Amino acid sequence: MGTDGPKRSRAREPLHAKTGWKMPCGRARISLPADERAGMGDGAPTELLFLADDEGNSVTVSVLGRKPRWTAGLEAEIVVRTPFVSGRTDLALHLSKLEEWADALDRLDAGEDVAWMEMSRGPSLFIQLDGERGCPEVVVEDESLSMVTVRVPLVPPDDWISDHRRRLRDVMDHWVPMLSG
Repeated sequence: MGTDGPKRSRAREPLHAKTGWKMPCGRARISLPADERAGMGDGAPTELLFLADDEGNSVTVSVLGRKPRWTAGLEAEIVVRTPFVSGRTDLALHLSKLEEWADALDRLDAGEDVAWMEMSRGPSLFIQLDGERGCPEVVVEDESLSMVTVRVPLVPPDDWISDHRRRLRDVMDHWVPMLSG
């Protein structure tokens, strides 16, 4: 042992089968298929984004309904849950933000990090495929209201991008026809 302390071997960290990402942050949790989710509640698709692992870390973007005073918008929320910190923040969604999420999914599928809703009113959401802890991270920034940033490391399941494309399609098919302007 030198002055640098003991050397840690990273060779023992499990790798994600499809992406090859190191998985020191927990294993992926399987999400329910869209048809099973639709059977819950009133059938209106609500979960636009759901990423979680088996260590209790999750980030969800849920559609709550139409905004009463803005006919072109949806009320939504971002919910972060970890064993250390949990919180939620309101979010307004409209067609262009949903289209931006579709573009973000395409960039993630191409192996790029994304910033969704950056530089807009309200919270921003970032997905970094190789975060600070050697695994994917979701970063939620609420600079406009609470001035809080939360970084959630987690490893999504293999099919998470296709699952989120289905979620987006379900949300758009159900909610967009109800919006005006």
